Amino acid sequence: MKAMVTTKYGPPEVLQIKEIEKPVPKTNEVLVKIRMTTVSTGDVKMRGLDLPTGQKIAARLFLGFTKPRKDILGMEIAGEIEEVGEDVTKFKVGDEVIASTFWVDLGGYAQYKCMPEDDIIAVKPSNMSFEQAVPVLGGGLTAAKVLKIADIQVGQRVLIYGASGNVGTYAVQIAKHLGAVVTGVCSTRNLELVKSLGADKVIDYTTEDFSKSGETYDVIFDAIDKLTPEQWKASLKETGIHLNVNKHSGGVGRSKDHLEYMFFLKDLMEEGKIQSVIDKTYTFRQIPEAHKYVETGRKRGCVVVIVDQD
Repeated sequence: MKAMVTTKYGPPEVLQIKEIEKPVPKTNEVLVKIRMTTVSTGDVKMRGLDLPTGQKIAARLFLGFTKPRKDILGMEIAGEIEEVGEDVTKFKVGDEVIASTFWVDLGGYAQYKCMPEDDIIAVKPSNMSFEQAVPVLGGGLTAAKVLKIADIQVGQRVLIYGASGNVGTYAVQIAKHLGAVVTGVCSTRNLELVKSLGADKVIDYTTEDFSKSGETYDVIFDAIDKLTPEQWKASLKETGIHLNVNKHSGGVGRSKDHLEYMFFLKDLMEEGKIQSVIDKTYTFRQIPEAHKYVETGRKRGCVVVIVDQD
C-alpha cells in the first residue's frame, strides 16, 4: 500500500510517498480502507518539530530523537472496514467508520490502518459524508473534552478565543448546544462564519480587545493558546474558569472518558446539531502542500485529504 512517510524532521518536503506493507488486523482489530484523513496543526508541529527551544529535547525523546518514531502522520480517518479480526463483535466488513488514530501511533496518511475495535472508532453517521465526518474526532473531541471541565450550565456566558479554528468551530457549537450564551473571537474575515455556527456575539480581535470591554464571562476557552494571563484574568468572573486548549486537553493516554466524548459527538452529528467547517480539500499527493497551507496559520476549521485508493 502507499503511505506518505515523514523521512526526517523538517519542511513539508520531507513528506514522501512510499510503498509499505499493508497491515493485517489482529484478532481484536479491524482493517480500515481509508477514504479521508486530515492535516492538523499537530501534524505540522510533529513533522517540523516546530516547538519552543526548551521543549524540543523533551519532544525528541517522545517523538524520536533524530527522526520521527511515528513516521506516518494523520490523526483522523474515515473509511470502510475491509477486514475484521476473529474476535471482533462491534463491526462488520463494509461498515463506514470514523476514527481517531492519536492513541494508536497515528497512521492516517496511508491507504489502510488497523484499529482496535474498543478504541476511538465508530460507525459514521449516515447523514454526514466522509469529508464532513472525518475531522470531528480530532478538533471536536478536543473541544468536548476541554469544555467538559467547565460543566457549562444553561445561561452561562462563554467566550471562545480562536472561534474560527479547528477546535474553536466545534467549541462554539458544543457550548451553544449546552445552553451557553456564546461569544466568539476571531478575525474580520471569519465573523460571519462564527455567527453561522450559532455564536450570539462575535468580536473582531483585529479591531477590538475583548479584555478591555468591561464584560465578564463564566468560561473563557483559549482554543489556540494565544491569550495572555492579563487578558483572560481581566474578563473572567470571580467564580469563572479559564480553559486552554494545550493545558486542558489532557495527557497522552486514552481514557474511557474519550469513548464518552466520541458517542456524545456522534449523537450531535446524527441529530444535525454539529457541522464541520472544511477550509480546503487536498489529494493524497498534495499532503505536503496542505502542510504548507496549515503552517500559514490562516486555516479556518479543518483541512481534509482525499486518500486515493487506486
